Amino acid sequence: MSSFTELESLVGRVRAVHRRIRADVVEACERSTPEQLGAVAADARGDTIYAIDKVSEQQLVSELEGWAASVGGIVLVAEGVGDGELALPDGQQPNAARWRLIVDPIDGTRGLMYQKRSAWVLTGIAPNRGASTQLVDIVASVQTEIPLVKQHLCDELWAIRGHGAHAQRHDRLTERDMPLELAPSRAESLEHGYAMLSRFFPGARDEIASIDEALMLELLGPSPAGKALCFEDQYASSGGQFYELMVGHDRFNADLRPLLSPLLARRGLSAGLCCHPYDVCTALIAEEAGVVLTEPDGAPLNPPLNVDADVAWVGYANSSLQRGIEPVLQRELRRRGWLT
Repeated sequence: MSSFTELESLVGRVRAVHRRIRADVVEACERSTPEQLGAVAADARGDTIYAIDKVSEQQLVSELEGWAASVGGIVLVAEGVGDGELALPDGQQPNAARWRLIVDPIDGTRGLMYQKRSAWVLTGIAPNRGASTQLVDIVASVQTEIPLVKQHLCDELWAIRGHGAHAQRHDRLTERDMPLELAPSRAESLEHGYAMLSRFFPGARDEIASIDEALMLELLGPSPAGKALCFEDQYASSGGQFYELMVGHDRFNADLRPLLSPLLARRGLSAGLCCHPYDVCTALIAEEAGVVLTEPDGAPLNPPLNVDADVAWVGYANSSLQRGIEPVLQRELRRRGWLT
């Protein structure tokens, strides 16, 4: 059993790794064009690896290698390393490693490489239970913003299970850190707030939009002429979506893409890019901040900690919103055959 002091020390080490990744990636963005950063470096099992991803991966492995032995060994789960897993330090037997770290070195690559929006470094820390390790096993998480080149403020979030969520805002110009309050929305309705269903990529966007329309119509009714009752923001980063829920920007987010694989098959299309476990590995921070995260059927969000699994998730800023939205969403999904 790990002590709070031990976990606090481990979180501190990971936060330092995140800061170095942030610095390297921002520097790469400053000296490179979007076309250079967006060059395809590899097609990995879970996602396409771009040139900008290689910057963060190299820093990640180098940093963890330096202190993995001192914490009892690590199994790193991440895209672009080994076969999705890498035991550290060199020579470490995976089943003897004490910790399993699932990491997304850049979540939101596409938006960052074109300098449209911040990306995030995400890490979940769990006792190593091998392939059976799941999201609920994560005992600590760290989430660090990679800002745009023109942006001098960036946020850092972390949590240890049972000890609340913490955050600070870093000023890149002065190197000062400032306290940051995480305050999910306390609204009981979506009216005049932000809510969205993820439809980032072609394939089944029409079906997702249809679900969205049906959901909003039942929850809010038709919009008055010349008015808008609810807004959406397609932030192509699961960590970014969690952040928007944590700081009170969004009230409801859902990523249902894995449910629509049968529809894509009927259309003669391959299953599209979906969210993976490393994209949701900082769910602990959101939950410690008061956000409610579930699977579409309402079960606890709990994928295996690997790079392959497709993950569908639903996020509510508070339990009141969950009580109002969840039955309507599930009824609509069942009506269409996406939930049993």
